[in-house]
Amino acid sequence: MIVVEKRGFVLPSIHSAPPFFTEQPNPTTHATATAQWIKLILTYARHRKLFTLRVEDAETAGSDWEEILRNERINRKILAPHLSNILEAMVQQNLAVYEPPKQARSVLVFWRLQEEWAEVLYDWVTSTGQLNTIMTFYDITDPPLESLLTNIPLSLLRKAIGILGKTNRSQIIAIADGEGVRFLSRSK
Repeated sequence: MIVVEKRGFVLPSIHSAPPFFTEQPNPTTHATATAQWIKLILTYARHRKLFTLRVEDAETAGSDWEEILRNERINRKILAPHLSNILEAMVQQNLAVYEPPKQARSVLVFWRLQEEWAEVLYDWVTSTGQLNTIMTFYDITDPPLESLLTNIPLSLLRKAIGILGKTNRSQIIAIADGEGVRFLSRSK
């Protein structure tokens, strides 16, 4: 059974199975369930444009993640230790990074790979005619017209800029009130 929730997100049928919300003792079943959780988290994050997932979201009613971390119809929710293990697996697979660093309770979710974000950023700059223009990070994360980059976390934006910098398509510039970035034409 596929369930469509109030925000138009289609939950997979596994979301209605009580064992899905329980950490499985069998290693093979555990690995399969973890992979299904990771796919669900990434798909949902992309659908809702969510970047941060915290272990506390498993315990907090009304969180942005409640729709997938709970299933009231079967009276189940994922427990914090189980979610913590899933986040650890995501970090190990480079699908998330602990943010802030040096803790293990909150991750930045990569529903696009960092390299994909770099290309999204470069394509946006090109399409808006801002090559060779110095821009602030605020110009990118809060543009006049909403874009795929609206509200992107600064740490992820910096990673994307760094990736573009390695191919000589961006450079960080010191400006009066901090840092800016200039995007350069592709080298031919």
